[in-house]
Amino acid sequence: MTGRADDRPGGGRGDFIRDAVAADLAAGRTAEVATRFPPEPNGYLHIGHAKSICLNFGVAQEFGGFCHLRLDDTNPEKEDRTYTDAIERDMRWLGFTSDGPRAFASDNFAALYDFARYLVARSLAYVDDQSAEEIRAHRGTLTEPGTDSPCRGRTPAENGALFERMRAGEFPAGARVLRARIDMASGNMNLRDPVLYRILHAPHARTGGEWPIYPTYDFAHGQCDALEGVTHSLCTLEFADHRPLYDWLAGHFREYLLSYPKLTPLWRRRKRHASRERELPGAAAPVPRQFEFARLELTHTVLSKRRLAALVESGAVEGWDDPRMPTLAGLRRRGFPPEAIREFCARVGVGKRVGAVEIEALEHCVREALDRSAPRRMAVLRPLKVLIENYPEGRVERLEAANHPRDPGMGAREIPFGREIYIERDDFAMDPPRKFRRLAPGREVRLRYAYFVTCREAVMDESGEVAELRCTYDPETRGGAAPDGRKVRGALHWVSCAHAVDARARLTGRLFAEPAPGPDSRPDPRSLETVEAKLEPALAEAAPGAPLQFERLGYFVRDSGAASGAPVFNRTLTLRDSWAKIQEANAGA
Repeated sequence: MTGRADDRPGGGRGDFIRDAVAADLAAGRTAEVATRFPPEPNGYLHIGHAKSICLNFGVAQEFGGFCHLRLDDTNPEKEDRTYTDAIERDMRWLGFTSDGPRAFASDNFAALYDFARYLVARSLAYVDDQSAEEIRAHRGTLTEPGTDSPCRGRTPAENGALFERMRAGEFPAGARVLRARIDMASGNMNLRDPVLYRILHAPHARTGGEWPIYPTYDFAHGQCDALEGVTHSLCTLEFADHRPLYDWLAGHFREYLLSYPKLTPLWRRRKRHASRERELPGAAAPVPRQFEFARLELTHTVLSKRRLAALVESGAVEGWDDPRMPTLAGLRRRGFPPEAIREFCARVGVGKRVGAVEIEALEHCVREALDRSAPRRMAVLRPLKVLIENYPEGRVERLEAANHPRDPGMGAREIPFGREIYIERDDFAMDPPRKFRRLAPGREVRLRYAYFVTCREAVMDESGEVAELRCTYDPETRGGAAPDGRKVRGALHWVSCAHAVDARARLTGRLFAEPAPGPDSRPDPRSLETVEAKLEPALAEAAPGAPLQFERLGYFVRDSGAASGAPVFNRTLTLRDSWAKIQEANAGA
């Protein structure tokens, strides 16, 4: 990772994709840049999708073009309206809005079917009766050519009739497919007569039972790009071997568009581009070009939608928006600010090298953003009661505390202080180890914004555990400074017992303990711990989703998904910045 992103509109930097786009514009190959973000609505977006969103929208913004959301809804058995709504919601939260109405692959089902008929009529596609297993067995290997299907020699008339019967729903699921007729001896397996349509008797969320056949992703993707006026199709590296097929279909689809001048592509319906109405679609429509970049991989997590869905379905996590999940919904619920995710994506950059990015890099961006924006509050997660014996009974003081130590514009708040307070149990030790700078018998410490206190006695319960501390305070040290100039070794946060707000704190951590989780890895059971906490009164009014720093403990956010009752706060991150330490170590190496 490098420094902060520059001020380019998309927060981006120069990279091979932006260089190619700039070259296309300079050479006149592209008149106006158009990109798209095309997720499949079969799950929630994760942070890997955030990289694609930032890239597609960033490139369009930087070059004065447009970008839109297209839902790749070609697999009705795995898709759901819930996912569609979640995708749009998460994209808006990240800071991006589709330029124009959102599109669906299903918007183009009729055009795709007509294009398939066009290929059949020109002996470029045929209906195959082989099963999926037989097709796989006859594809060959990387060193051996495939074997022609017995159905490959059918005439265009025979294929056309069978394809129409497939469309009419006359055959059971899996009985036949439509395949492109390209080259069964090609060194690229994707060109060995790939499947273009399959029979699937499943209702579609948008088209209902209208279609018993559905296009494959490879067939629909590029043609939707062309119909939508996409100039640069930005994909991850696993689609690099599919590019020859993408280009083969794109070339024939351009011929098809010239044959159907009445077809109205999406880009012609955009008011912003109304000047194109005078142009024929075939002559004006750009031929989209595909570019591949390395997908995001992150340590201590998985960014496979299939594996994330398995975690949800098995109950290993509480849902797609579990705060430990790398989904945008989970990160939002955990308190990751969208600007930090955008900054992280900009710093990671765009390249072709595959490699996992340390999760500490993401956490570093989050801490940078929250350090600037999160108001400070005091909370005690593992309470230990302290009685200040020489503090007057019944007395309550209102102490002023800054909401942010470096931003006076955030103002201040009043914190009640009384005779009984809570401190963190970890902030006391009967027999303190070396360098322990907190409270111990006979030791004096400073209470933040309050007074110096000295521990006089530790009261034990029946099990031998410390149940309560008896302390004294120095009334001359209000505000945290001693008139005689003496210093104390530690400063502790605290909460007044009489005014404490009861709450639950969910201490979320990394989903997996292993840096590179394998297929059999399970979530770290220590990745989520719930404790009963005591909070200062101001936290009772904390808004869900608003960032906070619990002093000395970490960044937290009030949970947006919690039921009524005592407030619940999710820990976003601890205050320790491992990434900064990694950078320092690397710099000194």
